[in-house]
Amino acid sequence: MSKNWRPDLENLLTIEDLGIAFRRGSQVQWATSGISFSIGRGEIVALVGESGSGKSITAMSVLGLLPPHAVYPSGRILFSPDGTKKTNLLHMPEEKLRQIRGAGIGMVFQEPMTSLNPVFTCGEQVMEVIRQHEKISKKEAREKVTSLFGQVQLPEPETMLGRYPHQLSGGQKQRVMIAMAIACNPLLLIADEPTTALDVTVQKTILDLLGNICRERKMGMLFITHDLSVVQQIADKVVVMYGGKMMESGSVEAIFSNPAHPYTRALLACRPGLQPKGQPLPVVSDFWDGDAAVTTRNVFPRLSTAVTPVLPAMVQFEKEARCLLQVENLSVWYPRRKNWLGKTVDYTRAVDNISFDLLEGETLGIVGESGCGKSTLGRALLRLIPATTGRILYQGEDLLTLSSRQLADLRTEMQLVFQDPYSSLNPRQRVGDAILEPMNYHKTEVDRQSRKDRVGELLSAVNLSPSLRNRYPHAFSGGQRQRIGIARALALRPGFILFDESVSALDVSVQAQVLNLINRLKAELGFTAIFISHDLGVVRYIADRIVVMEKGQIVESGEAEALFTHPRHPYTRKLLESIPINSLPSRALHIMP
Repeated sequence: MSKNWRPDLENLLTIEDLGIAFRRGSQVQWATSGISFSIGRGEIVALVGESGSGKSITAMSVLGLLPPHAVYPSGRILFSPDGTKKTNLLHMPEEKLRQIRGAGIGMVFQEPMTSLNPVFTCGEQVMEVIRQHEKISKKEAREKVTSLFGQVQLPEPETMLGRYPHQLSGGQKQRVMIAMAIACNPLLLIADEPTTALDVTVQKTILDLLGNICRERKMGMLFITHDLSVVQQIADKVVVMYGGKMMESGSVEAIFSNPAHPYTRALLACRPGLQPKGQPLPVVSDFWDGDAAVTTRNVFPRLSTAVTPVLPAMVQFEKEARCLLQVENLSVWYPRRKNWLGKTVDYTRAVDNISFDLLEGETLGIVGESGCGKSTLGRALLRLIPATTGRILYQGEDLLTLSSRQLADLRTEMQLVFQDPYSSLNPRQRVGDAILEPMNYHKTEVDRQSRKDRVGELLSAVNLSPSLRNRYPHAFSGGQRQRIGIARALALRPGFILFDESVSALDVSVQAQVLNLINRLKAELGFTAIFISHDLGVVRYIADRIVVMEKGQIVESGEAEALFTHPRHPYTRKLLESIPINSLPSRALHIMP
């Protein structure tokens, strides 16, 4: 996608002084105010900011997708599909607005699993959208969906038509959502965190695809993201939001080369790829106190003087450290095809003959594209899914030979932090009870009161107030829920913790806080960790050694820095070449005052 493109001056969407509030009884709570920007034909505008800044609310208001108690005290949202007549979407009847959704304005939602209907196949759901707006036969719709699935790089498009959402990986589900959004050739596309669940190679492919579609069809796009590396790769203009207000807006070149607002400069500094290993990542609170009036004084100290090493000597594991985990010829196969007698004749080899060692005190990073088998491997190591062949030796004991009772006793030693903290927490259970539950089951403390006291200690350890123990998961932000998940994993004082994509869905500043927390707790408690991620910048920062997986096999492994500077396998080089250029450490100097 060429960055020399210049979109038309003609505005497709214009947002003027938009104010959004939510009415609760007699009270009105403002969510955004004073939001103003425009999107031209073929222009991509990125809306960036932390979780809760008002990005998604602003985007949802364009299509009237906010709940009924949302009100608009000020502003207009003007849509001009033909370049002449401008229509205010805020006052459009629901029936006319329904005609615009999909055909005039498409949307890619943030969470594909909750956006796709689990009882219909992916093909049926995209065909339904097409036939709703276009008078074509079912056969023609099926052919169009097959072509769309090929455009968004889904493997075996014909097969994907008949698969249900639960049968696809997170990245594959996101690509189905993108195919659905562009199916009716909309004039404007709203993409709400469309690449959050995607690995770097697929992310680059999808960004190029979206960018090329916008240029070729002169389709405008509102691109919402917390990944600033993506912004520089795809956007023409940037709007930075905080607390429901615009902090700064301008061209990508101006924002990245000379950010005017301290909040923008802080966001640029929080990226893991810009920070040396062993030093804490900067967070927004280090540079900006949240006061919108503070825009001129120097609140953005240089990284070289703003941070100090965070990892004490105990975390720098010795090469002669004993082996904690040995994996020998591990395979996880799933039946793929059966003959007429019901006998399996073909398998999907999710994990295929993998072997590696994990030293005590080490952090091992596992990276690879979506569907490469890294999460399957992680769950097999903890025996959450059955292994087909091989051995998993934990402290010399083969986990695959243990009975259910023996395995339950060993759970105190091995814990998992899930990718999605919200779905891993019981929405009907208070967070304090969620942390207390494993301690009650295993009776790890002397008495019940000691366990309750430990809940308070764990919440404090993850930088949450013990007074929050009686709240339910929905009352916390994504970053807070992830910290609660970490606290629950630490409740049994494990020697080994597996982090499965634990920071992939977090915005850059919250991600920095969670990574700092993991490093600090690892330094204090000395546990061993496996960190699974598709974000190579994060893995480079936190891991001592990295394993690269492709199609269920390990293609390369080595020390983190050596693997990044001297990759041997072509697949590893392909992954590294897909990292946006502004994620590299050399770019850090460009954001210094």
